[in-house]
Amino acid sequence: MTVTRADLERCLDLVKGSVVEPRVGLFGPTSRTWHIAREGVVFLAGGAAALQQLAHPFVAHGVAEHSVTREDTFGRFLRTFENVYAMIFGPLDRALRSARAVHAIHERVTGVMPLPAGSWSAGARYQANDKGALRWVFTTLIINAVRAYELVIDPLEEHEKDDYYAESRRFALLFGLEEDDLPPSFAAFERSFDDTVRSGAIVVTPPARELADYLLAPPHPALGLAWRWYTLVTASLLPEPLREGFGFSFGPREQARVETSILAIRRAYPRIPARLRHVPAYTAAERRLASGDAYVREPDTGRPFLLKLLLRMSRAAVL
Repeated sequence: MTVTRADLERCLDLVKGSVVEPRVGLFGPTSRTWHIAREGVVFLAGGAAALQQLAHPFVAHGVAEHSVTREDTFGRFLRTFENVYAMIFGPLDRALRSARAVHAIHERVTGVMPLPAGSWSAGARYQANDKGALRWVFTTLIINAVRAYELVIDPLEEHEKDDYYAESRRFALLFGLEEDDLPPSFAAFERSFDDTVRSGAIVVTPPARELADYLLAPPHPALGLAWRWYTLVTASLLPEPLREGFGFSFGPREQARVETSILAIRRAYPRIPARLRHVPAYTAAERRLASGDAYVREPDTGRPFLLKLLLRMSRAAVL
C-alpha cells in the first residue's frame, strides 16, 4: 500500500489541528521528544538505524538505484537527519515543508526487485512511499533513539517510553502513517520491531551490504580509529540476524570492548558542556523560542558537530 499525496495531506491536516503553537512546532521544550532527541549521543545508534533500514529490500534498492550515496555517503546520512530534526525541532511550517519535500523525493523512487529477497519475489515493484517501508524506517528511528539514550544517559521508565511513543505518533503523521498503522504502546512497538525482523520482510541483500560498506567507511583517514570503534558499537546494536547478514564478526571479545567503552562514555558524557552535547537543531529551537522569532536561522545539523562528538566518545572509550 502506497502513501499518496492525498494521504499525506490528510495526515498533515491532523498535525496542524493538533499543534497549539505553530511557532513552537510539533513538540516543544517540555516534551519527552525534545528531551531525548536533543542529545547528540542519539547518533551513537544512527549507524544501527541506517543499517536496519537498509535491511528492508525496498529501502536498499531505492537508495542503491536512486541516490548519490556512493558519492557522498556521510553527507546523505547528515541530510537525512536535517529533515528529521526540522520535523522535530522546527516550527510547524518548517516541519510540514520537510514532510512534503521528503514525500516528493520518495515519489520518484520506484523500481523492480531484480532478485528474490526474503518474502519478496523477483519482479516485485518497490516504492519509497510504500507504507510498510515507511513504517519500518520510522520504527528504526524511534527504537534506536531510545536505546542510545538508555545506553549512555539513563534507563527510561515504562510510562516515559509510552509518553515518548505517544508523542512520536505525531511525527509518524509526517510520513503519512496514521494511528491505525502503529501498535498501541511502546512495548507492543518493540515487539513489532522484533516480529518484523523475524518475518522475512527484513533481509540483508547485496545492495544493502554494499551500501553498509560505504556508510561505515571513515569520511577521512584520520578518523579511522573512531570509525572502527563506531562500527563495533553499530554491530552491537543490531539484531543477531542482521549482524550476521551484514557480515560483522562479533563475539565475546567484541562485546566486552563495547561494554567497556560504553561505561567510559557514561562517565564522560555528562561532563561535556550542554552546548557541545546537544544537537545544533535543538540549540536553534531554544534560540527561536527565546527570541520570539519563528525564523531564527537553523544551523547545519553539523558535520563538524558529529565528527567532534564521535571523536570525543571514541577517545572516552579508550579503545
